[in-house]
Amino acid sequence: MSKASPHCHPQEPFFTETQPVRITESAAHKIEALITEEGNSQLKLRVFITGGGCSGFQYGFSFEEAMNEDDTLIIQKNGKDQKREVQLLIDPISLGYLTGAEIDYKSDLTGEQFIIRNPNAKTTCGCGSSFGI
Repeated sequence: MSKASPHCHPQEPFFTETQPVRITESAAHKIEALITEEGNSQLKLRVFITGGGCSGFQYGFSFEEAMNEDDTLIIQKNGKDQKREVQLLIDPISLGYLTGAEIDYKSDLTGEQFIIRNPNAKTTCGCGSSFGI
């Protein structure tokens, strides 16, 4: 049996208190754009934690079609008509570190990057891609 819950269909376009991980409008639009560039509408964004980085743990992202049996699937409707959706996959170990986090995307003079605001992180690195618990 697939652990495909919670299927997060927020009433608000980009946030809901019941989602284990929140996605900002900016991040949702960038994820959609990257999937469109790949030319495969079946892709989902996998967000995961690995050991390493300056602070002990680091965030990782990859696109995948398949969902593992123990993954949590987060489906977020977006756009004014709420007909488009972004799907995230998170494995159970990573979910323990990511619950309550917000995924954002910023583009400025210093570059473009996904940013994870993680309330579970006790320390973060200046690069923004690693953290400590």
